[in-house]
Amino acid sequence: MAFLPDLTTLVTFTIAVWVLAITPGPDMTVSIARALSDGRLGGSMVVLGTSTGLVVHTFLVALGVSALIIASPTAFLILKTGGAAYLVWLAIQAIRYGSSLSVKRAEGPANSAARNYLTGFWVNLLNPKVIIFFMTFLPQFVTADDPHVTGKLIFLGLWAILTGMPVNFVIVLVAEKLSAWLQRNRQVLRGVDYTFAAVFSLFAVKILMTQTR
Repeated sequence: MAFLPDLTTLVTFTIAVWVLAITPGPDMTVSIARALSDGRLGGSMVVLGTSTGLVVHTFLVALGVSALIIASPTAFLILKTGGAAYLVWLAIQAIRYGSSLSVKRAEGPANSAARNYLTGFWVNLLNPKVIIFFMTFLPQFVTADDPHVTGKLIFLGLWAILTGMPVNFVIVLVAEKLSAWLQRNRQVLRGVDYTFAAVFSLFAVKILMTQTR
């Protein structure tokens, strides 16, 4: 299984995925909102939908980056360097503006499981921030001279989904208490922001140092 990354890369990648999973964003907001209005099943279907959207992004990135490497290794280097700069920008934005979690319980009839699933799917599939992040983040864990780059990118994308989903399901299970607690304790969200900024700044520095060797 040559497409498997080494253990150090996998552990580092998994830590980054977990930090992402606990960072509030549109997918977390929607899953909590539907859990509050439609119950745990509704929130869980949103999680399944957002995860499916990420599967699509995984294959698009894997095939696109592989084609880019074949066409121009220099362009791939530019993508990785630009990706590192983007991670720094995300870290700065997290510190400057912080995460927000504003969830309102929807009124009216409950949504069907299919509708909740499709809502989650479209939230991630059409979110430009998700597209940009996946396009710049996943390539940081492969090299241009790796003959198994396509397989590794697909594995990493699917691994990110599989390791992030349990966190998302736990959030859905405790949605009501978690939402109220986070909105009462804004300092916790700031702690998440600083953790996010620290982890991804370290990634960016490591990437830039590697590129300049």
